[in-house]
Amino acid sequence: MSEERDDERLNRELIELLNELRVALPGVQVLFAFLLVLPFQRRFDDLGPGDRGVYFAAFLCTALASALLIAPSAYHRLRFREHDKEHMIRLSNRLAIAGSVFLAAAISCTVYLITDVLYGEPYGAVAAAVAAVVYASLWYGLALARAAKDGR
Repeated sequence: MSEERDDERLNRELIELLNELRVALPGVQVLFAFLLVLPFQRRFDDLGPGDRGVYFAAFLCTALASALLIAPSAYHRLRFREHDKEHMIRLSNRLAIAGSVFLAAAISCTVYLITDVLYGEPYGAVAAAVAAVVYASLWYGLALARAAKDGR
């Protein structure tokens, strides 16, 4: 089997990255849509200032996640004929990682808010903490543990 040329590797890496973003974006969009309509629901007025703060944090984190996860596609559209794929892939990778961090935070905040409304604040805090640990472990911990094992 022949070695992959640099241009072939860059093309493959870019396609892989853009495909990964296509998987993440629908979830971000659904969460954002849910958060957009929430203040217009009748029970939203019953939320205390703490819950409103958590809601707003979730809303802002989702908006930032959306911006960060869409940015690589926009960057690619603007620069795709500039023969700058190596930089584009490095930058897009960082944007995607940052976007996933904000998405994990947004989901954790949303888990807190919904659990708090349904069962009360202590349960909301536990559910949000569990969600945060699950996302941190699966999305970052597995890869970071493997990198540490490999000595990177």
